[in-house]
Amino acid sequence: CIHLQNPKLRSLAQPPTAVTSDDRKKPLRSSPCGSSGETPSSDLISRFVKQSNMAAASSSSTESPKTTTERRGIPGAQFVEDVETYLTQTGFDVNSALAFLQERLQQYKLVEMKLLAQQRDLQAKIPDIEKCLDVVATLEAKKGTGEALIADFEVSEGIYSRACIEDNDSVCLWLGANVMLEYSCEEATLLLKKNLENAKASLEVLIADLQFLRDQVTVTQVTIARVYNWDVHQRRIRQIAASSTSKDS
Repeated sequence: CIHLQNPKLRSLAQPPTAVTSDDRKKPLRSSPCGSSGETPSSDLISRFVKQSNMAAASSSSTESPKTTTERRGIPGAQFVEDVETYLTQTGFDVNSALAFLQERLQQYKLVEMKLLAQQRDLQAKIPDIEKCLDVVATLEAKKGTGEALIADFEVSEGIYSRACIEDNDSVCLWLGANVMLEYSCEEATLLLKKNLENAKASLEVLIADLQFLRDQVTVTQVTIARVYNWDVHQRRIRQIAASSTSKDS
């Protein structure tokens, strides 16, 4: 995400002398050479929250606080201790409850896929920012020494050329969406360090989000199993009662 700016190589027709092609192909949404900290899949989550609120509206007065927690818009799953009470409070029959829980589980899985994609992007972005910092540090070290800097730049995919840069006053950073701005080496260093910190912080938040989400998936799967097993048990009780009645008659 760095373009070396040199008084002798200022023609915009020339390809950049050191640029990461992946950053051109993947414009950033938030900060230069950084990462976004958006709440994942906001449209999906908004629908998710509405469904969760509708399902828990009648039982909210008796639920413990842990069933209403959420993290960055991801609602917490309700652990069902008493299936019969749960069905009575929500107004669901067994089939409706299972359908609702299965849909919630699929929504959790979809959000998890989006979070994993964001995590992969950040894990790929952080090394790029660190490489950019190394390039800027090299430019600052060469400044004033009179020693030329030899840089290889990518002309097209798999094709590279070499440039000799005798003096470097500034660098250009790709901001995303085909936008590039020129910074002094000092400003570029500060900006890249800030974005590196933001990217690492965002990665930590995403990891915590994924852990929270996996916990909710587990709770939902357990709830599905409890509702299903309760239904099987009730069917057996009804069958035994029906057979006993037929024998007595």
